[in-house]
Amino acid sequence: MNNYSFFCYGHGNILATHAKTFEFTKDSELSLEGDCIIGLKADFSLIKLKKFLDGKEKINIIVSCDGIEDNMECNVNKKFNSAHEIVFRKSEFISSRTLGVRCDKGASDIDRELIEKMKNPENKIEVKFLEAE
Repeated sequence: MNNYSFFCYGHGNILATHAKTFEFTKDSELSLEGDCIIGLKADFSLIKLKKFLDGKEKINIIVSCDGIEDNMECNVNKKFNSAHEIVFRKSEFISSRTLGVRCDKGASDIDRELIEKMKNPENKIEVKFLEAE
């Protein structure tokens, strides 16, 4: 499998101000304390995602919404195992919900025009993972 993609949705409380992490969740609600969350109602499949990640060391993440996109890169955490949320971190902190470590961006680094589009709960967000070269 050369890539894996899923969809999620925006929310009015998306702030994307966290400097070191960003996250996608299957939750449908977001408080202002969730400053790293950039997509809700995520429809990813843990089984399919783990199949894509198998054998990969690094991945590129492409996030797009309403014609605007941004790209990130990270190392894959082999212990990722969350069916509910996907977290990317600039640090090397590992947990079962951490898919990527040593990510080159946190939520606050993501294109602000893209973040503005993500604040609309009707906007669909596409997240695509590709093997990094």
